[in-house]
Amino acid sequence: MSVTRAKMDRRSFLVALTGAALSNVVAAQALPKDPLPSGQMKIVVPYPPGGGTDILARAMAQQLGEILHRSVIVENRVGANGVIGAAYVAKAAPDGLTMLLVPAGYAANPAMYKSLPYDQSKELTPLSLLASGPLVLVVHPSLGVKTVAELIALAKSQPGKINIGNAGVGSLPYLSAELLNVDAGVKLVSIPYKGAGPALVDLLAGRVTVYFMNILQSLPIIKEGRLIALGVTTPAPSPIAPDIPAIAATLPGFDMTNWYGMLVPTGTPPDSVRVLNAALTSVLTQPDIKQKLYDEGMTVVAGTPAQFAEFLARETAKFNRIIEHAGIKGSL
Repeated sequence: MSVTRAKMDRRSFLVALTGAALSNVVAAQALPKDPLPSGQMKIVVPYPPGGGTDILARAMAQQLGEILHRSVIVENRVGANGVIGAAYVAKAAPDGLTMLLVPAGYAANPAMYKSLPYDQSKELTPLSLLASGPLVLVVHPSLGVKTVAELIALAKSQPGKINIGNAGVGSLPYLSAELLNVDAGVKLVSIPYKGAGPALVDLLAGRVTVYFMNILQSLPIIKEGRLIALGVTTPAPSPIAPDIPAIAATLPGFDMTNWYGMLVPTGTPPDSVRVLNAALTSVLTQPDIKQKLYDEGMTVVAGTPAQFAEFLARETAKFNRIIEHAGIKGSL
């Protein structure tokens, strides 16, 4: 190699290196420098310890702490279908240190409770949708139906005579049943239970014959022939059980997605929102988090705050329609 060419190659290398260094400086200057204040962070779970929302929060807290280099704890503030915990976060300092983890039923609260102690649309800001998945509509074999169309036909021939269990007023199985009544033009009679466990006991005994349940919990029972799966509540079949059709194939537009999302108090600085959203997205790529979600029949979604805000607006409107049609009135 000639001396001249060597000098040119070295000069080119130095120019490229200098340019890269300048680019890194510019990029670093464009990023917020640790916008979160010092102090412990918390994820508020508005449900008791041990449930799906709580388990996910605790797994995510550990991962968030590692990414953000700070302590992240989970705090359970329980009661009133999640209202107590949501109200606490809505009134918390908007500094990025307090987050709220909620399931799908959160979107029903403004319609369910007319006197919320906070304004859900104004005092809480969507941070990220985390995951989503279906429930599955199942029936006891004694009912004698094997498809959604057959269930609808039977319900229309026997209005008010077929019972459908649910995990309590305001629960997702309850709202799914009411959406089925609205979209199919039928009247299945909702029987509320104190949780999914007692409802499943009566379903397997045939004391109620229809139920919307967690898809993974249902699969072994369906395989045994003790229940019959009619359809999943998401717009398309689930990758967890692709052989079960979507209810929407019979009732176009039917959609009752089970989901988890994270919110922060309104007024949280945009830089903090961006950092938290990026950290959550990173957490959701971790294999153990994906597995915990899969264990609940859910898959990772993630996304931007704007995307979650649009999704939440659609969900809230849907629940308003269901609750108004059913005449549901909750009390705090």
